[in-house]
Amino acid sequence: MDKTDILKQYFGYPAFREGQELLIDSILAGQDVLGIMPTGAGKSICYQVPALLLPGITLVISPLISLMKDQVQSLNQAGIHAAYINSSLSEAQISKALRLAAGGQYKIIYVAPERLETYGFMQFARQVEISMLTVDEAHCISQWGQDFRPSYLKIVQFIKSLEKRPIISAFTATATENVKEDIVCVLGLQSPQVLVTGFDRKNLYFAVESSGKKDNYVINYIREHSGESGIIYCATRKNVDMLWGRLLSEGVAVTKYHAGLDSEERKQNQEDFIYDNSPVMVATNAFGMGIDKSNVRYVIHYNMPQSLENYYQEAGRAGRDGEKAECILLYSAQDVMINRFLLENKEQKGEYTQEEMDAIAGRDEERLRAMTYYCLTTGCLREYILRYFGESGAGACGNCRNCLREYEEIDVTEASVRIIEGIREVRQRYGINVVAGMLAGGDRAKLREYRVSEYASFGSLRGMGEGEIKQIINEMLVEGLLAMTNDKYAILKFTAKAEEVLQGDRQVILRQPKKLPGQGEGSTERKKSKSKARKSDILNSRGLELFEMLRQLRTEIAREENMPPYIIFSDKTLVDMCVKVPLDRGEMLMVSGVGTNKYERYGERFLHVIEEYTGGMHEKLYFGEADEIERM
Repeated sequence: MDKTDILKQYFGYPAFREGQELLIDSILAGQDVLGIMPTGAGKSICYQVPALLLPGITLVISPLISLMKDQVQSLNQAGIHAAYINSSLSEAQISKALRLAAGGQYKIIYVAPERLETYGFMQFARQVEISMLTVDEAHCISQWGQDFRPSYLKIVQFIKSLEKRPIISAFTATATENVKEDIVCVLGLQSPQVLVTGFDRKNLYFAVESSGKKDNYVINYIREHSGESGIIYCATRKNVDMLWGRLLSEGVAVTKYHAGLDSEERKQNQEDFIYDNSPVMVATNAFGMGIDKSNVRYVIHYNMPQSLENYYQEAGRAGRDGEKAECILLYSAQDVMINRFLLENKEQKGEYTQEEMDAIAGRDEERLRAMTYYCLTTGCLREYILRYFGESGAGACGNCRNCLREYEEIDVTEASVRIIEGIREVRQRYGINVVAGMLAGGDRAKLREYRVSEYASFGSLRGMGEGEIKQIINEMLVEGLLAMTNDKYAILKFTAKAEEVLQGDRQVILRQPKKLPGQGEGSTERKKSKSKARKSDILNSRGLELFEMLRQLRTEIAREENMPPYIIFSDKTLVDMCVKVPLDRGEMLMVSGVGTNKYERYGERFLHVIEEYTGGMHEKLYFGEADEIERM
């Protein structure tokens, strides 16, 4: 059996996605690999397929219990024997699992990094042939990343302790250039095959909304998307509890998750979300890593996250099935202050010198600033994200709020000159609030304390409000005409590019969204995006009716087997059934996502529903042509 046979038989896919085959071939040739691939790109296939072809065991280092449980359930459903070793098991269960693994029962074992140094696991590792060690969520090993986990450093010592070094494969969805280099260096990857397939998730729509009434926005949005599954992230537990209570009072089937809940309640709430008992989850960023729920149709950030790495990872939990989904960030200036407070008071993981702590704080501030600029830019949001991760965008994407919004352009060059002159006059000593207040001629206590009225620039932009001046300053920051220091004081500095404005060689243009008739605050009205339609959108009325019947059957099976519905079959697979209308085993195995093992377990029941509905006749249940559907 070769790699293509395994892909079809166990996973139900006819062909590999971009990049998968290159990494699989490299692993099978004995080469270390690093795969940086966006969520939903099929990273797990890259190590699961070769794991079945390599002679020994593959160890997968994974950071969260929920991630391991999901992956092992999915593998067992596909007919692949796998197990996990973590703190959710008793010592007796762990001993049994290791005994079975040593006897050849399992080809793939997921293990928490903390387990690697235990006596029992070390004894096991010395007895068996470990062909490959896979590091999932590999960015966790970089102390300069946004999600450093000291326990990941145990992986390095574990590899050194083995008599024979296995192939090392590492995977992550988000990594800047610095983090990528750190992963290669710390893990000691030897001449690795590095693949960056790109960070773009074309099926995701991005938006930033500056709504003063966030609760109303969320309630209206959920009403407009009733029946769909979504996650709403909040910066604090207090906000989670408040929003959860408000949604509950509105009759929304909602649950919540944060570190303040006891472990049993967190586990139950997570399962209610995964099993679609409560399709809406309100949570802090403690929720989500390793949640493989494929049918999340939206992710709303009630508060701005602390970094673009965090944002893209959390937003990326939408649309894992490749279908259209929305990622919306509700921004307010107060979010910046909340995040700065949280960063200043965060518990440092690991032991650092004062110099290292200062460097970490500087990087935190830099990431927070980049996140803030994302919320303020009027350019393409997708391009901003891609540029941040070192990838050049292709200009306007046509599938974000900024690309679809109508703008008017205002020349603010003259005001920009006044801003630069003001910053120069105060010798680049103050932040945005003091500079804006001085130029507007403000009379606050802080301004009097700094005696800004004594400067010639005081009141030079008196005709503008401080808010307007800050808007221009933010635009100048985004364009690189100004910069801010990487500390909590965020002092404004002018850059070399500012001289071009002073010399009259460069204009500063402020783009402001046009207010459309009937568009009030908190409105969730969006223009129709140019992104590809969700596959279920191409089903006609009879196709949608069959789709709902198949979903009901899936839910019934999921309850019988105590299994999340998406592990039985994804929505994408059910839609493909409606398009292809399989009436026998051979035709069902042509459906994307239906492998041999899953057919043996569930295929007949789904065939029965399809045959009953269509009367055993091949019927066209979709709009358009068949080849168009295949390309979607």
